[in-house]
Amino acid sequence: MGIVSYRRVQIVVLCEDRQQEVFARYFLKKRGFKGNITYKICPSGSQSGEQFVRDEYSKEVKEYRRQTNHLSIGLVVLIDADNNSVRKKLQELDALLETLRKPNEAIAIFVPKRNIETWIHSLQGEIVDEETKYSKFVENQSDCKPYVEELSNQCSQGSLNENSPPSLQDACKELQRILPLKDKL
Repeated sequence: MGIVSYRRVQIVVLCEDRQQEVFARYFLKKRGFKGNITYKICPSGSQSGEQFVRDEYSKEVKEYRRQTNHLSIGLVVLIDADNNSVRKKLQELDALLETLRKPNEAIAIFVPKRNIETWIHSLQGEIVDEETKYSKFVENQSDCKPYVEELSNQCSQGSLNENSPPSLQDACKELQRILPLKDKL
């Protein structure tokens, strides 16, 4: 076999539930990511989604670091802050690692404050706060598609709605960690 002269792009999305998976799928697709994207979602009824992400996070970071020398790889993590602050949730994830994320690593962590539904309701034009638990889109997770696509447009133009929750504003900044991968597609 000859030497492969290109680097395949792979993205792993680690998330709590189907709604986060659908949100990430539409967002990444709209931002131009296609191809080899693997979604790791908490199996239904096995444990809390938040616990699943915490349990898998350090394993996925180790795997990312192991493969990053021979693959163009990225890791996208979605985890709800629930009743914690976004900062506290990020600190909890940092504590699970032997070595903290480096600025040049394509590891993006998106932390919706309360939950992903807060972001979706905000994108629908509702004025939201990050303490209220907003209703889920049971069996209709894909209803978020037009709103996620609009978010993608707003993030790419740097024109996120001024009423957007702070955690969503943070997510647009965090996106910068994986955007260089898109150029390798």
